[in-house]
Amino acid sequence: MIIVTSSFDPQLLPIHSCADEPVLPSARISLDFLRHRFQQDILWSPENTEESSLFKGDIFRPASVLMPIIVREHGLQVLLTQRAAHLHHHAGQISFPGGRVDDTDTSAEHTALREVQEEIGLVEAQVEVLGRLPQYYTGTGFSVTPVVGLVHPPFEFSSDPFEVASIFEVPLNFLMDPRHHQRRQIDFPDGRGSRSFYAMPYQDYFIWGATAGMLRNLFHFLRADLPE
Repeated sequence: MIIVTSSFDPQLLPIHSCADEPVLPSARISLDFLRHRFQQDILWSPENTEESSLFKGDIFRPASVLMPIIVREHGLQVLLTQRAAHLHHHAGQISFPGGRVDDTDTSAEHTALREVQEEIGLVEAQVEVLGRLPQYYTGTGFSVTPVVGLVHPPFEFSSDPFEVASIFEVPLNFLMDPRHHQRRQIDFPDGRGSRSFYAMPYQDYFIWGATAGMLRNLFHFLRADLPE
């Protein structure tokens, strides 16, 4: 799992603002449009969250995550995981299944599919890979390639209970609604300046940081070529 580390509680920070883009047309949150969009060669710009500036190292380590979109009868759902609360690092945070690139991995897709099987038991045959989003550079020093894939039921999850506390789904139309994209900001007390980040709270889950940043890029990708 690739997520953002922190020494503060992001849920306690006030909402600075919300995204102001128009809501996506419902036709763009559909199975047919997703498949078509990833086959297109379109011009669009990913969002610069400036998160990478928090990393003071020399080399970003390559990693990959799977952004699983589950095809349900009642609509498309995004699968996310919550880290176990007892872990020493990133306890309780929300992420996509994924991790660092191994020497034996042959592609970003290989990494993402290997990791998703290790973490939640989803096998490669159950994932219809659509394509990639641009690399996302985290403040913890990872260069993450998000691989977007469709997951078709039926399937069963088999998570690692030591690492994964829960597996849950969020409607894609909720996550692609900019009215749910909160901007929050922290002013660091040690003179390091401030940091802004996106959050997308859903029920009891607080989605933020790199996970929210990658979802913002999916939003920009799906709305590309719409009039402003």
